[in-house]
Amino acid sequence: MELTVVGCSGSFPSPESACSSYLVEADGFRLVLDLGNGALGALQNHIGLYDVDAIALSHLHADHCIDLCAYWVARNYRLEGCPELLPVYGPADTPGRLARAYDMPEVPGMTEVFDFRTLPAGPFELGPLRVTAVRVNHPVEAYAFRIEHGGRSLVYSGDTGESPELVALARDCDLLLCEAAYTDGKETYRAVHLNGREAGEHAAAAGARRLVLTHIPPWTDPQRNLHDARLAFPGPVELAEAGAVYRI
Repeated sequence: MELTVVGCSGSFPSPESACSSYLVEADGFRLVLDLGNGALGALQNHIGLYDVDAIALSHLHADHCIDLCAYWVARNYRLEGCPELLPVYGPADTPGRLARAYDMPEVPGMTEVFDFRTLPAGPFELGPLRVTAVRVNHPVEAYAFRIEHGGRSLVYSGDTGESPELVALARDCDLLLCEAAYTDGKETYRAVHLNGREAGEHAAAAGARRLVLTHIPPWTDPQRNLHDARLAFPGPVELAEAGAVYRI
């Protein structure tokens, strides 16, 4: 598999990066995980506008899904006609949430452009990829994803606070792409986000082979979170950057 960081800024775009979006490619299949603020523009630096095979949304906060509204425009009003329905996996209310965000009737909403599918409880196949989604610890319905191909595995935390479910999902994974929005000792809200130390602890408990910190807002010091994660996790740790590519 190949993972490209399309956008990795948390909560709102930074000058350097769009919000959360990640491109996973294997055997010519292209899966986009999340499509937050500014991500549709950034995605076009890596693949063609209509080259996406499927989208999976971790949850329905704007910094993870709102550019689906722009993508609906790009597909619906395409000069050559709308491409075939694009599978979009997400929480149960995904069609309604996006229709309301665009101020359109919920029926038909965006269903003539996107084939909305509620994330299943167990593993499912997407092209050559095996995908498993599990609920994690966030104020809204939110999921982490494990993506497997050719004996290799990538786990994306989505947004989560402390989560035993994430640890179990990430067991022995090759790369854990884990949010670290908070700063240890600064934010004390529970069940919302992880800090750098907690991201490192989750990776260590899971036995992950590599940790990449993501979803760090512009007001959070990434170097502090990187330092804290390295104290907690003995393996390689780095910060996600827009445009970075990882071969898994």
